[in-house]
Amino acid sequence: MGEQGTFQATGRFPEGRLAFPHRDLTGIGQLARHEILYLLAEAEQWVELNRQRSKHSDLLAGLTIINAFFENSTRTLLSFEIAGKRLGADVVNMHAATSSVKKGETLIDTAITLNAMRADAIVIRHGSSGATRLIADKVDCPVLNAGDGSHEHPTQALLDALALRRKLAELGQASEDFTGLKVVICGDILHSRVARSNILSLTALGACVRVCAPPALMPAGIAAMGVAVFHDFDAALEGVDVVMMLRLQQERMAGQFIPSAREYHHLYGLTRQRLARAASHALVMHPGPMNRGVEIDSEVADMLDRAIITQQVEMGVAIRMACLDILTRAARGVEGWTA
Repeated sequence: MGEQGTFQATGRFPEGRLAFPHRDLTGIGQLARHEILYLLAEAEQWVELNRQRSKHSDLLAGLTIINAFFENSTRTLLSFEIAGKRLGADVVNMHAATSSVKKGETLIDTAITLNAMRADAIVIRHGSSGATRLIADKVDCPVLNAGDGSHEHPTQALLDALALRRKLAELGQASEDFTGLKVVICGDILHSRVARSNILSLTALGACVRVCAPPALMPAGIAAMGVAVFHDFDAALEGVDVVMMLRLQQERMAGQFIPSAREYHHLYGLTRQRLARAASHALVMHPGPMNRGVEIDSEVADMLDRAIITQQVEMGVAIRMACLDILTRAARGVEGWTA
């Protein structure tokens, strides 16, 4: 594999840095359609590497990646750590619980401290919307957003798109984008950065997106993002090709948003009977962690022919490898990527 990846030479994308001109990845909203497709294409080579017995590359040898997580995480942190190490980088994880943030250090001071350590890329997860952009403006290296408040989670949307595109191709529905695909996203839309990033990604790639939630968990004005708004899950499911479920984010809720978990499951839980309203080939997705018996039943989550939840996890490593590769190309002096 060449340092610029295997897909650039096909002519589908602009040459060099023009294919992805951004120093940072703080949101899907900053990306053009062809830039999203470029990230997906570049990730394909890493899917293949990750399925081999030897999963190591020296592409980022000598580089240091800091994963600065101010919020708890399992999947995202592990995925970024594995991605960095498989590319040969030195990976350092910083947990907020053991950092000076607990001693009162401001976010800007933390950013300045991280910058002084001469990292080659910083991955940020933070509970405040816009925190990653603030840090990106204060440091000299690329910043990747691993989730900021209720704002965005760009690599989650990218891995979801990659998992979905590969599954559709496996089913004989190969296509570069999702033109005409009907997708419903159901759950806690109000607090979900995953929902926001997926809406931006899916609509950019041509999908027809529906969002469904109780009125208290639906953001005001979300229709302006080009989605159809539903409060009746049964109606939202009619004829869709993809069902993406989201958990209730209790940690972001101040007050009573739903009567009870039992009532929520009755109205918005994905059961086998309810899934029958979707197209017969409809795929099921969930970014995790799942609350089985609340937003999704186990018999649906474990449907081997329909649920692609584990594939989403697998694609996360490949997408994050692609992002780390692309964002560090300028620093590595890759031809066509230097300023």
